[in-house]
Amino acid sequence: MARSKSSSQWLQRHVSDRYVKQAREQGYRSRAAFKLLEIDAREHLLRPGARVLDLGAAPGGWAQVAAKKAGATGRVVAIDLLEIAPISGVMVLRGDVREAQAREALREALGGAADLVLSDLSPNLSGIASVDQARAAELAELATELSLEVLKPTGALLVKVFQGEAFAGILAALKRVFRSVSVRKPGASRGESRETYLLARGPRPR
Repeated sequence: MARSKSSSQWLQRHVSDRYVKQAREQGYRSRAAFKLLEIDAREHLLRPGARVLDLGAAPGGWAQVAAKKAGATGRVVAIDLLEIAPISGVMVLRGDVREAQAREALREALGGAADLVLSDLSPNLSGIASVDQARAAELAELATELSLEVLKPTGALLVKVFQGEAFAGILAALKRVFRSVSVRKPGASRGESRETYLLARGPRPR
């Protein structure tokens, strides 16, 4: 079957992407690893001994970064609906965090309150902006809800969101339940992409 013009353009751009090349050279499973590395270099979210939960972790680029930073004394738990190949230093779970059974499993795997929750969750995109933004907003809300269940009072949530009609609502909701919230758009995030990240620190007492 012949490729469409748009898919051929995407493939060409992907192959020539410098972050894709760097990921391959440095052993990361995805270019997304550099988004987290860039944000962490500025924010110092990951440190030796950290307890980290990675939501929507497949294929595992962020979990790889977290495991390297947390080291042997840390604990990194990664969960996704999709299967994730084993990652050194990471406890990998497969499940739907909307379900009580999966939440119980990840809490057990964490073994205590988390220092950091990472969420690179993204919906299956339909190409309809309003629909995709609404779905992404639901995932951001899910990540927020779960982070409030597992984070330490000094912990932080880094969550992917998409610019659009729902953005202001997500930002306002995070500000109600965290002491500080900032917007981060790492250089490794493609310029034409609407994705950005919200960093929320210090969950407020419930």
